[in-house]
Amino acid sequence: MKDSEKKLTLSNGVGIPILGFGTYKIEDEKVAVNSVREAIKAGYRHIDTASFYKNEENVGNGIREGLKHTGLKRKDIFVTTKVWNTEQGYENTLNAFSNSLQRLNMDYIDLYLIHWPVTKDYADTWQSRIKETWKAMEKLYSEGKIKAIGVSNFLVHHLQELMSACEIKPMVNQIEFHPGHNQKETVEFCKKHGIVVEAWSPLGRGVILENELLSEIAKRYNKTIAQICIRWIIQQDIVALPKSVTQKRIKSNFEIFDFELSREDMDKITNMEPAGYTGSDPNLGRY
Repeated sequence: MKDSEKKLTLSNGVGIPILGFGTYKIEDEKVAVNSVREAIKAGYRHIDTASFYKNEENVGNGIREGLKHTGLKRKDIFVTTKVWNTEQGYENTLNAFSNSLQRLNMDYIDLYLIHWPVTKDYADTWQSRIKETWKAMEKLYSEGKIKAIGVSNFLVHHLQELMSACEIKPMVNQIEFHPGHNQKETVEFCKKHGIVVEAWSPLGRGVILENELLSEIAKRYNKTIAQICIRWIIQQDIVALPKSVTQKRIKSNFEIFDFELSREDMDKITNMEPAGYTGSDPNLGRY
């Protein structure tokens, strides 16, 4: 297996590609279809979307175009989507999943996530809300409609609450993670409990691309700062989900399998001053 095909193994034995393609804020139909197609042509085998992104239909079309160009099959692409906050609850989640499946025009989803733990309308009852949502996801998983289930933006206390009542442990936790914001406590908890961590905003929404330390390291490896950030993430066995809509950057972000950061450089990046945090606090209710 080539390094670019590296997968992490989830607790149920399913393999998840360590490098994925994010699609947040890619709402324009043509741009979304083209970028997903180009990502698959560049080598990405993991595409991440969400109900909230309002682009599931376009992402699904982009995947089909990518398959047509590469000769790959649906089973070769790992597809993630998420249940949005206003869609949480047992029956709501079943309906939300059905709608996502229809928009993507697929028979199954590889990974389904709870998008946020706390929602504004249920800020005082989020504990019961996520458990109801999870019950629905366990049902969909047992029916084979989802290959793996997980969460997004859950901190340790959110995970503990959910795990106190679930039959199936979350297999994934997708969190904001990048140089300057490494969420050590949450990552350590996840690894201890066999939960694979995924990194959204792996480039810190672009803010850390001006960082002096990262610039210096990138020059020594003859790589871009973005490539250094992504490499730092995957060397920790964390899934990276970079996003771009330009063909050149889509390809560049995938070209991180031909070098390795030294232990010293890994440590320097890990110990960077806080930077690039979006301010998205999982304890604050979302919509």
